[in-house]
Amino acid sequence: MKRLTLLGATGSVGLRTLELVSSFPEEFAVAGLAARGSNVELIADLCRKHAPRAVALLDAGARDRLARLLPAPRPELLAGADGLVALTRDVDADVVVSALVGAAGLLPTMAAIQAGRTVALANKETLVMAGSLMTAAARARGVRLLPVDSEHSAVFQCLEGHSRGDVHRILLTASGGPFRETPKAALDRVTVEEALRHPTWKMGAKITIDSSTLMNKGLEIIEARWLFDLAPEQIQVVVHPQSIVHSMVEYIDGSVIAQLGVADMGVPILYALTYPERRPAPAARLDLPRVGQLTFFEPDTDKFPCLGLARRALERGGAAPVVLNAANEIAVAAFLGRRVGYTDIARLIEEALAASRAGAPASIEDCVAADVETRRFVEARVAARAGGRPA
Repeated sequence: MKRLTLLGATGSVGLRTLELVSSFPEEFAVAGLAARGSNVELIADLCRKHAPRAVALLDAGARDRLARLLPAPRPELLAGADGLVALTRDVDADVVVSALVGAAGLLPTMAAIQAGRTVALANKETLVMAGSLMTAAARARGVRLLPVDSEHSAVFQCLEGHSRGDVHRILLTASGGPFRETPKAALDRVTVEEALRHPTWKMGAKITIDSSTLMNKGLEIIEARWLFDLAPEQIQVVVHPQSIVHSMVEYIDGSVIAQLGVADMGVPILYALTYPERRPAPAARLDLPRVGQLTFFEPDTDKFPCLGLARRALERGGAAPVVLNAANEIAVAAFLGRRVGYTDIARLIEEALAASRAGAPASIEDCVAADVETRRFVEARVAARAGGRPA
């Protein structure tokens, strides 16, 4: 039986993972759970159902609220960033599922690697911020980084049994989001509610906004560079509105291998948990005649500048991806909070990249420092932009 520690237990990936744990009770057990702590009642329900040994909440105040909801004997309750690190480092687990959204996953994921635990990675920001450091640590400890994102899982599956030296390029597919056909001039008027209506996937608010701006795909380019040890120019994006082809690998002889399936995160999650084996997933099956047709388009980087900003950050290297990620997190939060407009997201990221003078991170601490500095800069720019904008 595999023991799992799950970071981001109350998010969409986390809850889907726990559904799979319930579907395969003879295969998986929950050793630890972690979450930000915004939904203590849900965390308490998950503790009653899955009986983890320990729970870590990023919000320290949420720990006491959780303690009041759980009768003794209760799990060990940890709090703050240090609590998340202790959970992945000290709680004995076979696999750590890293599904916290954003930079919050950086330190606990590195702690899991350093503890020698297999990491099922759904937190793309971890490799965006510290790809060289994370992959070097994984190699040194002999740790597998197994992708959970549907696109990277697809690439991973298409690479199985083939030489990496034979790869010409990979093609990451993107749905195009809710504004694929919206005129560029209309994006200034996009509302939060409109941006949260993703046409294919049901996800958390932050990643849904990232998908609408195509920043999610930009972050995936950077993640793919480190996961698969490819040059930036070997990673391309193609818009595929049906979200049936999850990604493709083109080899040097011109052969293209694709991974197809229904839009269900349970499939890549289960593959990461059972790799190198497969299990009969409790998911719908792909019916191609019913789908009818599959279409593909070039992404419009003029209308969606975040994709180009991510590629520029990757090519620039150093701390630029850290700055990109931090600026995006603050800008998206400001948009969700109705403090800035939709098109301000890309403008704020571009300003942060232009202003940054941070050197190449030599350690995780350097990544954290660049992250903090960028957040302060962008918060100040948000405050200047917001002016009289209602909260």
